[in-house]
Amino acid sequence: MEKTILVVEDERPLLEAIKIKLEKNGFNVLTARSVEQAKNHVLDVDKIDCIWLDHYLLGKEDGLSFVLWCKEKDYKEIPIFVVSNTASEEKVQTYMKLGVNKYYVKAEKRLEEIIRGIKSSLEKE
Repeated sequence: MEKTILVVEDERPLLEAIKIKLEKNGFNVLTARSVEQAKNHVLDVDKIDCIWLDHYLLGKEDGLSFVLWCKEKDYKEIPIFVVSNTASEEKVQTYMKLGVNKYYVKAEKRLEEIIRGIKSSLEKE
């Protein structure tokens, strides 16, 4: 069965590239460029199997505020994979303490590697 992934990324060209690669890997892809759009998807879509989340997003809120919102609501079971360029140890620790599944640094991983990691995590569930 096809898994639905919500990709929250503010850079439009990167968002499109991620969407295309995920679709080629059998995912149904929803996209958002801000926390507000992401929240709307989570509220409106019956089942989101996982979230690909950037830290820096359009608007006032960032990835951390979205993770906090998910964990406070009934969405704490949705696996979240943070994929960001910034990886201060403090930021990574904060995300991990909030219960994200994995933190990827964009500059260190190719899209294919990240997608493989997400797929294998979802297969273990």
